[in-house]
Amino acid sequence: MSRSMTSRPTPVPDSSAAGLRSVVAADPAAPIVAGIQGAGGCGKTTLLERLSRIYRDAGVPVLDVHSLDRAAEGAVLVDDAHRLDDEVLAELRATARKPGVRLVVAYRPGPRSAALAELIGDLGAPVLLSGLAPDEVAELAGRTLGAVPPPEWVGWLCEQTGGVPLFVARVLAATEPGELAPRLPDRALDRFQHDLDLLGDAARDCVTAMAVGATPHPQLIGALLDLDAATVASALEAVRAGGLVDADDGLLPVVRAAVLRLTPWERRLRVVRRLVETQLARGGPVLPLVRPLLGAEIALLPEATLATAFERAGDEALPQAPELARQLFDAAVSAGTPATAVAARRARAAAESGDLDEALRLADRMIVDETVPDRELGVQVAATVLAHRGLLARSAELCRWSAEHLRWPGDRAYAAVGLIGTGRLAEADELLHSPADAGPPTSMSGAAVQLAEGVRESVTGSATTALSTLVRSASLSEPVGRDALVPETPAAAAALVALHCGELDVAQSTLDRALDSGAGGPLLRARHQLLAAWLPLVRGDTVTARAKLAEAGESAARDRLLATALQAGIASRDNDMAALTVSRGLARQAAAEHPVDLFTLLPLGEFVVAAARLRDLDWIAPYLKEARELLERLGNPPLWKAPLSWKCLQAAVVLEELDVARRHASDLEAVADHNPLAAALADGARTWLRILSGQVAQDEAEQAARALHSAGLAWDGARLAGQAAIRTTDRRAMLGLLECARALQGKPPRPRAVGDGADVLSEREKEVAELVLAGLTYKQVGKRLFISAKTVEHHIGRIKQRLGCANREDLLARLRELLNG
Repeated sequence: MSRSMTSRPTPVPDSSAAGLRSVVAADPAAPIVAGIQGAGGCGKTTLLERLSRIYRDAGVPVLDVHSLDRAAEGAVLVDDAHRLDDEVLAELRATARKPGVRLVVAYRPGPRSAALAELIGDLGAPVLLSGLAPDEVAELAGRTLGAVPPPEWVGWLCEQTGGVPLFVARVLAATEPGELAPRLPDRALDRFQHDLDLLGDAARDCVTAMAVGATPHPQLIGALLDLDAATVASALEAVRAGGLVDADDGLLPVVRAAVLRLTPWERRLRVVRRLVETQLARGGPVLPLVRPLLGAEIALLPEATLATAFERAGDEALPQAPELARQLFDAAVSAGTPATAVAARRARAAAESGDLDEALRLADRMIVDETVPDRELGVQVAATVLAHRGLLARSAELCRWSAEHLRWPGDRAYAAVGLIGTGRLAEADELLHSPADAGPPTSMSGAAVQLAEGVRESVTGSATTALSTLVRSASLSEPVGRDALVPETPAAAAALVALHCGELDVAQSTLDRALDSGAGGPLLRARHQLLAAWLPLVRGDTVTARAKLAEAGESAARDRLLATALQAGIASRDNDMAALTVSRGLARQAAAEHPVDLFTLLPLGEFVVAAARLRDLDWIAPYLKEARELLERLGNPPLWKAPLSWKCLQAAVVLEELDVARRHASDLEAVADHNPLAAALADGARTWLRILSGQVAQDEAEQAARALHSAGLAWDGARLAGQAAIRTTDRRAMLGLLECARALQGKPPRPRAVGDGADVLSEREKEVAELVLAGLTYKQVGKRLFISAKTVEHHIGRIKQRLGCANREDLLARLRELLNG
């Protein structure tokens, strides 16, 4: 039957809830036929209640399905039409066709019977309800809690609930306004019991399976639950209609948490066991399935399937989450796995999570117990931990023993690296040229061999060849580097060699790639970060060095040594004597913990300069003696000797010990031809000797300073130019050298003439002001101007008075302004 033109229902603008409310409010007497479609919790009932209030306020009776015979008298509002039987749905369809009727029907998207589908066809395009947008959630939260919560908490709430209004409301109702935390309250989860009860047994089992990790695929879940595919498909449709899943059919986090909380353990365990068996049989991941069982009493009971699953999950977690892997291996033992079966992997997990004492304890047990499987992994763990704790000689011995009795990729090569690092080159050569089987030629063993060759070349040959070999080793190890537990990474060795020969860009790119690829796993990450912090330190960028140091961790002696040396180096370059004094105690502790080896010469050099500035060289002398003896055993390799000799020369400069400086300058002259950095250091050393002797030549000093800057030592170059400026008696040369120092520090040139305040200060006061701004002490200013320090102090007092400065900080700021500095 066709409707008359005068009683045609009013269309709903935009098919939206707001449009439907506005149509009804504009004319409650007007005919309207509309459907409201939305999953469970999306607000169908709430919308119907608002429409009901509008009608009642207008004096229109509100009717339901029990009063269809009176449809002409009022507005018929029907909720949950998907639950009605076919007979009632047929009556609703007949009502929808009557002229002048006011009918609004709400229903879920599915499953739907044929009768409901026919009714929906007559209702026309539905008003679609979905989740709330973040701004709507924030508004609702503000009304409920009395204040708008932080955006990050609103974002978390949207993620947990999918924006489903009912679920959002449940969490808000159970949340205390003053205790906003990213945690779902138990009271909110308990409210889902009714939703789960309405699903029916099949759908409830499906939801349980999905909550413990099953993919929502009808055939997979059907096999898991012994249900036919049609039953599962229907159940999944009901789950979707209930608003319990997202667009990808994954359970909303709040629903998953509720299911896990409200489902009895035995029911969950039955599903988990079946799912684990399926995954184990097909080689699929089991970590997501068994991780929720950690800490539960049921996980402590002997259970063969769970024991196997925990062990497999531990292997899956080990590369990315070693601490979690430890817990899983422990759970496997509790569930029945023999402790010896996972001992090596437990040791590795302990090492990579930073518990080096436990790792070494477990590894030592395995090394002496020939019945333990994976003994070679235990040896690898022990060798790595020993190196990380600074015991490179012991690590090398263990690797050498392993090469003769057990094999793991690279054991012989790492033994050679350790032997070279502790000054035993002949033994390393004998090991490297041994005709014994070197093991399978894997990427890791190949990278280890190149690592050993590169370290050897750095001691016996060309810096360029050594660095190239080590960079290739780092590149070869990258694809499997994250899974490798090794005493040293090729990237770290390459960075050290690059720092010793002035190739800072190579060091930077190599370390960046190592950090991106996770080379060496979690245990070696801090080493790469600390070496990366060393690069800005060398360049004089203490702000960046300090920031990078703050990002890096330190888990053992080797890391602490680097970190403490960085602290001392930053304090020294910043001229922060208070921080330098604090670092002294830390440096003495770090040096005592870590025996001197080839790879500790950089931090040792920073300690030497710091000790000189504090006039406390006695404590560092024994370590310097060990370093010299180590270098002598290796034939005094230029690449490794030059930077330490340079630092010792800098210490002599600080103490103004000309004879000591000459000795170190002679050492640098002897290795000047080895690489560009060594040449720049030798030139710088010659210049420093002349500066200390009071023979400052501007051109020579600038050339030496720029050469140091070009070799990567920007701070050293600027310091040389600055000190030359302080020590020259030629005012023109002084100003030129000061500008050179500023340029090497990356600062813009500074006009020398006093600006608007020129008529305020005398010529002598201008000279004093410029030298004070350059950083000279009163004594140094007096020496340059051939006046006493007391006279300089009087000049400063008069300048302060004339410029109206209350303190020294005001004075320096005003002088910089006048000098345009």
